[in-house]
Amino acid sequence: MKKDIILAGVGGQGILTIATVIGQAAVSSNMFLKQAEVHGMSQRGGDVQSHLRISDQEIFSDLIPMGQADLILSVEPMESLRYLPYLNENGWLIANATPFVNIPNYPEKEEVYNKIKTYKNHVLIDADAIAKEIGSARSMNMVILGAAVKTLGFSLEQIENSIKEIFGKKGDAIVEANIKALRAGFEAGK
Repeated sequence: MKKDIILAGVGGQGILTIATVIGQAAVSSNMFLKQAEVHGMSQRGGDVQSHLRISDQEIFSDLIPMGQADLILSVEPMESLRYLPYLNENGWLIANATPFVNIPNYPEKEEVYNKIKTYKNHVLIDADAIAKEIGSARSMNMVILGAAVKTLGFSLEQIENSIKEIFGKKGDAIVEANIKALRAGFEAGK
């Protein structure tokens, strides 16, 4: 198995947490893992992206070449478009529909959505609304991760186990909130 994943969004939306959960699943499965540093303004409100590479064979570079990403996983819709040149022809584009309007010339939402929908392998869900609906507004990132599970090469159970490992010290309520959000995203992404 080999997966090259671009994580995209805005600082403060939980990209590093997504990378940590996927990375834990990879390590627990005895996979090789490389993650690039977060590029961009990793402050709240600045655009950020990270490369995450997972393989059952040794990985020599932490950066994904243009046209080679298997997945763009974005917690912000416009940010997903920024990295489209990285996506391979059979790759998946999974994005949150809720915009984080941090620039004065943010494009019309429908324009962004229509561009995402031009990709045959796409999932566009309102992860913010789903997270609020289940009573855990801060777990939007786990909702979007749940929508991506089927494309990651890991089972839902493996990702849940990663969440338990990572958040276990924060208590059962935090673990359960994140798992509930993951499952909601999994259902929405079907």
